[in-house]
Amino acid sequence: MADERALDEVVTFTSDLIRIDTTNRGGGDCQERPAAEYAAARLAEAGLEPVLLERTPGRTNVVARLEGSDPSADALLVHGHLDVVPAEAADWSVHPFSGEVRDGVVWGRGAVDMKNMDAMILAVVRSWAREGIRPRRDVVIAFTADEEDSAEDGSGFLADRHAHLFEGCTEGISESGAFTFHDGGGRQIYPVAAGERGTAWMKLTARGRAGHGSKVNRENAVTRLAAALTRIGEHEWPLRLTPTVRAALTELAAVYGIRTDLSDADALLEKLGTAGKLVEATVRNSANPTMLDAGYKVNVIPGEAVAHVDGRYLPGAEEEFRATMDRLTGPDVDWEFAHHEVALQAPVDTPTFARMRAAIEEFAPEGHVVPYCMSGGTDAKQFSRLGITGYGFAPLKLPEGFDYQALFHGVDERVPVEALQFGVRVLDRFMRTA
Repeated sequence: MADERALDEVVTFTSDLIRIDTTNRGGGDCQERPAAEYAAARLAEAGLEPVLLERTPGRTNVVARLEGSDPSADALLVHGHLDVVPAEAADWSVHPFSGEVRDGVVWGRGAVDMKNMDAMILAVVRSWAREGIRPRRDVVIAFTADEEDSAEDGSGFLADRHAHLFEGCTEGISESGAFTFHDGGGRQIYPVAAGERGTAWMKLTARGRAGHGSKVNRENAVTRLAAALTRIGEHEWPLRLTPTVRAALTELAAVYGIRTDLSDADALLEKLGTAGKLVEATVRNSANPTMLDAGYKVNVIPGEAVAHVDGRYLPGAEEEFRATMDRLTGPDVDWEFAHHEVALQAPVDTPTFARMRAAIEEFAPEGHVVPYCMSGGTDAKQFSRLGITGYGFAPLKLPEGFDYQALFHGVDERVPVEALQFGVRVLDRFMRTA
């Protein structure tokens, strides 16, 4: 088991990393290098030989390999991103880059997304160095840039240009799984991610006839765009159950003693109550209009209007998604991908998933471990290009009333100290035997 020093270090490392402002505003506006150097120094102190890699100056990634005891075993990738989304200090109870530890809680941007996991990885590896422990498999550690935007300077760059560093890796773990989900009725559920919806960020462009705002105009680009966006926003996407979601519904139904009827998944979700929230966003494709840009003066009808839509599609449903968008946008609006990444699916009947389940159950025997599919995406998408199957496994034991998912990109992001220490124990248990 991880030593006591590791339980202290994970708190220190989380706080220190939060204080390093790695805000990713998009379009290349971010500097991860100070955080990358911090992480690399902690790894070097543990006897590893980390390499720092950049596609763009300041957009730094860290990769290191820890040799396992079984040279015939496939390697395990353990990765976390160093960048965070913006935070407006005036909206927060504490400064978002203070890393303050108050009343047993670490505060700041990145506390759950995902400098907490970065700190856990560092704490576990350093504990092993002190104890002379080697895991069964080679463990490749990667701290990446640019996950909160396109990943072009991060995992995409690593997968495309430095694939040799991940030689032998067949599976990987990262964010957004193995956290406590309280259902409000006394049950504690630990969802482990075994899939992600695909990313389909789209740019829509409507063209028409420019003219005076006082004149009749049947070719108004703004009107055409608004009509398309209304159709998209009001569209009812059909139910599509992937194998991961089927497994999630089946295991959740067993937890609640509900007869499994996947032919009426909506009714089953309703019966599951609060626990259904873990699944409801991943039984369908989705498309949400998010940005609008048109015109430059109130009395001028513009010749062009542009919008952006956040689309997500299920594994196996990309063609349906494309065809639906063609139909909903209609003949007067063109659309293209502004950013496009694959949907992922990972098996849940493997020894690796069983070991993740066992690691959680050892330290949270009252919990119910279930697979689930993420509604969004992670760096696992880019690493999948290397044939690496990705899981969401960043363990945290959270108190009731702590809305973990709402804190992703939210105000007053924070993580309990005890949750971090639980994560170190579980991660240590899993990585030793994985």
